[in-house]
Amino acid sequence: MGGKVAIVTGAASGIGRAITELLHARGAKVVAEDIHPAVKELERDGIVTLVADVTVDGTAEQAVALALSTFGTLDILVNNAGRILYKNMVDMTREEWDWQMQTNVTGAFMHSREAQKAMMANRSGAIVNIASYASYFAFPGIAAYTASKGALAQLTRTQALEAIEYGIRVNAIGVGDVVTNILNHFRDDGREFLAEHGKSAPIGRAADPLEIAEVVAFLASDRASFIVGAVVMADGGMTVPVG
Repeated sequence: MGGKVAIVTGAASGIGRAITELLHARGAKVVAEDIHPAVKELERDGIVTLVADVTVDGTAEQAVALALSTFGTLDILVNNAGRILYKNMVDMTREEWDWQMQTNVTGAFMHSREAQKAMMANRSGAIVNIASYASYFAFPGIAAYTASKGALAQLTRTQALEAIEYGIRVNAIGVGDVVTNILNHFRDDGREFLAEHGKSAPIGRAADPLEIAEVVAFLASDRASFIVGAVVMADGGMTVPVG
């Protein structure tokens, strides 16, 4: 990561914070972006922060401009910002559907579009999207989430085909249960729930955010130079077909 410059969305906690700290520890300079002011806690030499909403027009442009003005270039984008809503379709409002899709898909689209523009001049770069095993598997009660992560997987593949001629690799990670605060907006035991649900995976546990950050660091590095348009599963075996 030495000499690389990255943007990480959803960086204030969980997977995003682990990604930011790992990339920085390995020599990258990082723009850490989040809607929550707590992202400012990450500020240090080599990390600048941006408090902004990924769904708002202009945020992606602001993040890219900050990377260029502060560090001079942009090599890596990690679209990590995400939300989840637990509600059956018949009970879901249009506003709730949009709340989910705008963050998980539209925000990633806008950031990927602007990042690619900045990377094209250098004819190199890496974009990593945090998708999910829910990109492929459906579960009752999370229709908006599964739809958004399925769309993110397809966005990954399509942009990968469009961007590779400029030396820009686009990939995603099919993340399984990770102990984070993603459920905390509607339940007090969110982290405990994720830890317990992770036991249903063949590996028998949920992941620590750092385990996902390691996969991001690999996909964003030159060591993954032949991986293009892939959704790399890091789900503890959850999506392995059982005969």
